[in-house]
Amino acid sequence: MEQEILNRLKAQEELLQKVYVSAEKTRKYFMWTLIASVVMFVAPLIALMFVIPAFLNTLMSGYGAVGL
Repeated sequence: MEQEILNRLKAQEELLQKVYVSAEKTRKYFMWTLIASVVMFVAPLIALMFVIPAFLNTLMSGYGAVGL
């Protein structure tokens, strides 16, 4: 009886370890997905901070206005 309980506990421990490994892989996947999403959203915003003033300066110089 005691051996049967020990065998079940060992089997449960092995399954629990597999679940833990799977959960860690999923956590890392979600973390990298979040990082990639943030980079893909923030990088264009930073680029626009430099592009828009240059574009407006070029646009206004065509109309004879003083540069920004």
